Amino acid sequence: TLPALLAGCASGPSAEQQAAMVADARKASTALVQKLGGELKTAISEKGPEGAIGICKERAPQIAAEVSKQSGFEVKRVSPKNRNPAGAPDAWEAEAQAGLEKRLAAGEKPETLDTWQIVSTSIGKQFRYAKALPVQPLCLTCHGDPAAIPDGVKARLAADYPLDKATGYAPGMVRGIVSIKRTL
Repeated sequence: TLPALLAGCASGPSAEQQAAMVADARKASTALVQKLGGELKTAISEKGPEGAIGICKERAPQIAAEVSKQSGFEVKRVSPKNRNPAGAPDAWEAEAQAGLEKRLAAGEKPETLDTWQIVSTSIGKQFRYAKALPVQPLCLTCHGDPAAIPDGVKARLAADYPLDKATGYAPGMVRGIVSIKRTL
């Protein structure tokens, strides 16, 4: 297994091992985004945007836990403008998102924005990976200009997320990241 391969690497994983981790992290990120997006689209078509808020509130953490278990990574979504306080980024995640936003501003395509790094922590080396979550038109019903968010959605968001900071986005902006990490 990969952790066993890495255990023998005092100086850190080789370029090949790092490339394998990046590929696995990209797969895990894609799995989270596709599963959550699919459930969200289904809920919106069946229950409308107000009824779909529960998918992000209840199912998103469950899906992240499922992907974490399947991949062997710790997988979650974070944003400095988070809706759920548990989605606040740590220092590495905030810096990674800021870097991805700069690359977006420089003309990179939102769907290609990711970054990774091997970092030293108090518990040893960690593989860290971040994939941008660009705002899609579908996202704007709940995350767009507050003046354009329907009243029913606003009411449900206020009830479910009293500390909500996750509005004011436009299509293509980076709303947050999929954050992935593994202790080596």
